[in-house]
Amino acid sequence: MLTLLNEYKHFNGAHRRYRHFSQSNQCDMIFAIYLPPQALSGSRVPVLYWLSGLTCTDENFATKAGAQRYAAEHGIAIVMPDTSPRGDDVPNQNAINIGHGAGFYVNATQEPWAKNYHMYDYIVNELPDLIEQNFPVNQTRSIAGHSMGGHGALQIAIKNPERYQSVSAFAPIVSPSDSAWGQAAFREYLGKDTAAWKTYDSVTLLREAETLLPCKIDQGTADEFYPRELQPEKLAQVAAERGFALELNMREGYDHSYYFVSTFIGEHIAFHAKYLAVLQKV
Repeated sequence: MLTLLNEYKHFNGAHRRYRHFSQSNQCDMIFAIYLPPQALSGSRVPVLYWLSGLTCTDENFATKAGAQRYAAEHGIAIVMPDTSPRGDDVPNQNAINIGHGAGFYVNATQEPWAKNYHMYDYIVNELPDLIEQNFPVNQTRSIAGHSMGGHGALQIAIKNPERYQSVSAFAPIVSPSDSAWGQAAFREYLGKDTAAWKTYDSVTLLREAETLLPCKIDQGTADEFYPRELQPEKLAQVAAERGFALELNMREGYDHSYYFVSTFIGEHIAFHAKYLAVLQKV
């Protein structure tokens, strides 16, 4: 059951926020969806799933990135889930990279996280099913994200190429196994066995992948977390070694913030529109 929390007219489309009970996470979850004017006029439109970064909710991207303008132009819906389960009964930790706002898009196997922290299943299976059953969209999907969400988008796309048409990321954590943020979170959620970590590590996954979806990555050179936590060149190198096409843009002088994301989000929406339109016209 969906409970509508807010609705706003936006570029002749509708931005809506909903609450629902998640079977994957065993708690209430909030997501937002932007429906472009084409969807409100009777068309079933393709969907871009956007995964946000550490400490974010569904609202950061929605209010700061300016993506709805471009989604309206291209006739694409955008789904913006929260970044973790939340609630008084959901485990948390006083750290920016563990607990509320830091689900890391994995299925936790360790206590006390194992009951609620199944963001991988939520994003890959539960949420798309919910969206496709309740909104005027088709089953054509792409996925994108920022920072922790870039990690989520990339590893999900590499493991599930049949479910998406394209993938993009801003300042992604491409190798959480080699990142202090990722190591701390994975140790909590997945345990000490680093073999389990590798199943969510985009660099490791790409080494063994049979294919790579059309992929675009932007990284700011003035990002305060680059290159300590963010190492997109590692993924680009593996892609080159495997013969996969990966577009990596190093953006001179840009930082980690939504000033960076909002500058280039139009290019990312246009990138996805090329591939989403392939099945949209069928």
